[in-house]
Amino acid sequence: MPNFQPLFSQDILCLFIYHLQQMETFYALLASLYIIASLAFLSKILYKKHPKQNLPPGPKPWPIIGNLNLIGSIPHQSLHFLSQKYGEIMQLKFGKFPVIVASSPEMAKQFLRIHDTSFASRPALAGGKYTSYNYSDMVWAPYGPHWRQARKIYLSEVFSENKLESFKHIHIEEEHNFLSRLHSLSGKTVVLREHIFRYTLTSICRMVLSNKYFSESENENTSIVKLDELKGMLDEWFYLNGVFNIGDWIPWLSFLDLQGYVKEMKDLYKKLDRFHNYVIDDHLGRKEADKDHFVPKDVVDVLLQLAEDPNLEVKLTRDCIKALFQNLLVGGTDTSATTVEWTIHELIKQPRIIQKAKEELDRVVGRNRWVEENDSSQLPYIEAIIKESFRLHPLATFLAPHYAIEDCNVAGYDISKGTTILINTWSIGRDPNSWSEPEKFLPERFLGKEIDILGSNFALLPFGSGRRRCPGYKLGLKVVRTMLANLLHGFDWKLVEGMKVEDVCLEEEYGLTTHPKVPLQIIMEPTLPNHLY
Repeated sequence: MPNFQPLFSQDILCLFIYHLQQMETFYALLASLYIIASLAFLSKILYKKHPKQNLPPGPKPWPIIGNLNLIGSIPHQSLHFLSQKYGEIMQLKFGKFPVIVASSPEMAKQFLRIHDTSFASRPALAGGKYTSYNYSDMVWAPYGPHWRQARKIYLSEVFSENKLESFKHIHIEEEHNFLSRLHSLSGKTVVLREHIFRYTLTSICRMVLSNKYFSESENENTSIVKLDELKGMLDEWFYLNGVFNIGDWIPWLSFLDLQGYVKEMKDLYKKLDRFHNYVIDDHLGRKEADKDHFVPKDVVDVLLQLAEDPNLEVKLTRDCIKALFQNLLVGGTDTSATTVEWTIHELIKQPRIIQKAKEELDRVVGRNRWVEENDSSQLPYIEAIIKESFRLHPLATFLAPHYAIEDCNVAGYDISKGTTILINTWSIGRDPNSWSEPEKFLPERFLGKEIDILGSNFALLPFGSGRRRCPGYKLGLKVVRTMLANLLHGFDWKLVEGMKVEDVCLEEEYGLTTHPKVPLQIIMEPTLPNHLY
């Protein structure tokens, strides 16, 4: 008590007020103690219902941002280095949301096979909302009826053996055009990425749309987009669908769009949507003109026909159709081209591998024809080169993120519903327990071994595994095998004057697929008889 001595009559009033205040403080203290005791009692009851979880190890999160401060410009590398400290399974917080990172074959197996059903969905990220028609495609669609129906359509109408065989003549024609263009540029500097991308884009457009729908030169005005414009849009799609957007993880900041990604996504949507509407309107026009005996000719025709089917489980809206054929365009163009590009970057640094591959091609194929699809089974060294490229430079350094649709226990750890799962295939390809000298490009490691690349060997996952495995893996492999083999078979590759082997850049440019940061410029010298080009 303070030393309070009243001197005048008004001081008595002050004393009375003071004692009232002390009584209020006492009762407030009692109330506070009661609340604390009640909360302790309730927490004890809740703990019995929801005991403390056994969470995977991981760095301590910061308030608000969680562990986003630990993610650098190359996210898979940032998380790889963290996994060296915290282990093959670790938990982080992106904003307020839990994120699990799996960095070993065993952990990948846990999520992609053993508990596949629990993690078969996708998180609702901005990329899927703004660039994929509100998650209407197959990449970002949540696990459910729409996704199952879309996958069924893809497997029956695009990637079945019969369909792939019917597309074979397109690949042969476009590959010949590709090789002829390179022949016409012999002795000149070539940015190989541009030519590979043009080949894959033209092939997939003819398969899916029956037409290229882009103009290939400045003087050609046969479409609403030029080749470079369409390529730029597809490149941007992969980039924006791979970014770590702050608004996805700290929702109350999303309206600020601090990084500008959402604005870019909306701008990209407008450009892509204009192109897609042009394609659909052209197909509808042709269908109307030929309505008496119309027969579907391509994937868009099939989708438009299915949209009229009243028995379809989930109605195919116009936006759904656009999202589904957009998936085929972006997936069928970028992934194959990127794989071949990375492979050439590695090979040109190791002439001995090129020489060994050429010897195999001369022995099996000879010098009087090009490599064909059915030659692949007799080219084990070419196959080993491709597998080694998949290992060291995976198509997606993270498999498209998985999402927990229920609580689950994985490898003894509690994973709660709503957790995002990242499978770091870049780390898995460098796992010293699975690969000797993992940092070296050594195709020989695959010779004489049956190492599956279609999802059963979790040390090598170029196409993912489980329910979400890429349905287009057959087409992708056909394109990569013949394209790479014929580039080796029909040309000698030389670096431009003044450039040394050690100057070939292996740095990465991150996105949903990760490209070489600096495109390779080389000189292509034809090596087969001229009449073959």
